[in-house]
Amino acid sequence: MLICFGISWPVALLKTYTSKSVKGKSFLFLLFILLGYIFGVLHKLIYNYDYVIWLYILNGFLVLADMAMWFMYKDNN
Repeated sequence: MLICFGISWPVALLKTYTSKSVKGKSFLFLLFILLGYIFGVLHKLIYNYDYVIWLYILNGFLVLADMAMWFMYKDNN
């Protein structure tokens, strides 16, 4: 799951960057996804630390980048 999401986020970022539009993207949805990754990192830190934590962190940064682009392009719709 984390690998598939890890592949999907760069594709979504590229689409947003090339179209300069966030039409159909929900900031609230992105926020909930980010919260899921944050809780995943916390779980790994507290209960089961392993290399998978880096996938959660990487995906979290990609979601943050998508959120930043949402703010950049929200008025272009």
